Amino acid sequence: MPRSPAWTHDELLLACALVVENGWNELREGDLRVADLSDLLRSLPIHEGAARAIPKFRSIGSVSRKTSDLASNHPAYVGTPTKGGRLDREMISAFIARPTEMLLAAAALRQGIGTGELYSIPQDPDELDDEGNSAVEGRLLTRWALHRERNRGLRARKIAQATKLGQSLQCEVCDFDFGSIYGDLGTGYIEVHHRLPLHVSGPRETRLDDLAFLCANCHRMCHRSRAGESWRTPSALQAEIAKSAP
Repeated sequence: MPRSPAWTHDELLLACALVVENGWNELREGDLRVADLSDLLRSLPIHEGAARAIPKFRSIGSVSRKTSDLASNHPAYVGTPTKGGRLDREMISAFIARPTEMLLAAAALRQGIGTGELYSIPQDPDELDDEGNSAVEGRLLTRWALHRERNRGLRARKIAQATKLGQSLQCEVCDFDFGSIYGDLGTGYIEVHHRLPLHVSGPRETRLDDLAFLCANCHRMCHRSRAGESWRTPSALQAEIAKSAP
């Protein structure tokens, strides 16, 4: 019988949110919240076919054990921790450092699942980096954000607004201007990126003011995943550039 696939950031995000809401304590098998999460995880559009092919995939028992991993590997835990894993520790660290943001991320993910929107968005090759990593909030919120940013109508409206206001179409991080470098070929071209992560802005309709203009390089660096980190906002990327300046 095939083994259940390893837990992803998406799944750990939802499990750790429960642990945090439970005072950083594990949840037993008889807890209705464990049964609810088990059902939810079995429905996620991540592990294709696993819920049908593997009867014990994200079972109530396995979900309860994962909450034990997350609770017992907290630095303040008194006792012998379970083995856990690297992603468990990354998720614990993220919730300790940014509890409000991470709880908002879990709520946004639940909302996207509840409305059915996340089931209708196709996979995107950029939801994982070249090493197969995702942002700490997981690939589904990443998929959702990419889907929004690639809405051609929204991008066109943002560019039209800037043109009407006499604003230049240059990168808000590094000031790169496609038109000044590539002439007519680059005139009118720019990429857009959400100023705030999806879990901060909430899964509401995107407003034009939510979007920032970025060049392709800065956009890629905002989206680049690093272990245990979120995507970078344009202002956070500017801080990275300033940090690396001689």
